[in-house]
Amino acid sequence: MPTITYIAQDDSEVTLDAQPGDSVMETAVRNGVPGIVAECGGSLSCATCHVFLCEESMGAFPPMQDLEDDMLDGTAVDRQENSRLSCQLSLSDGVVVRVRTPETQV
Repeated sequence: MPTITYIAQDDSEVTLDAQPGDSVMETAVRNGVPGIVAECGGSLSCATCHVFLCEESMGAFPPMQDLEDDMLDGTAVDRQENSRLSCQLSLSDGVVVRVRTPETQV
C-alpha cells in the first residue's frame, strides 16, 4: 500500500495510506486534505493540484512530461524545480511519498 505525507505551509503534516494506481490528488480529495483543490475542469491553463515534491520522493515518479510542464504554467504560486501536478503522480504499491502543498492554488 502506498503512503503519502502532505505537508502544509504551516509545517503541519497529514499521512495517509493510498490505493495503488491512485494519484496523489485522488488520495487528497478522497480524504479532505486541504491545499489541493483538484477542480481543473480539463483546462490546460489551470493547475489546482500543484504540489512541491519533496527531494526524498523524487525517485518514486518518472520525469515530468511536456503536457504536465505546460499545465504547470497556470499555477497560482511560483513554480519551483520540484513542482509537480498531484493529478499526474500515480502511486505504486509500497511507495512512500512526501509532498508540500502551496500556500494557495487559485
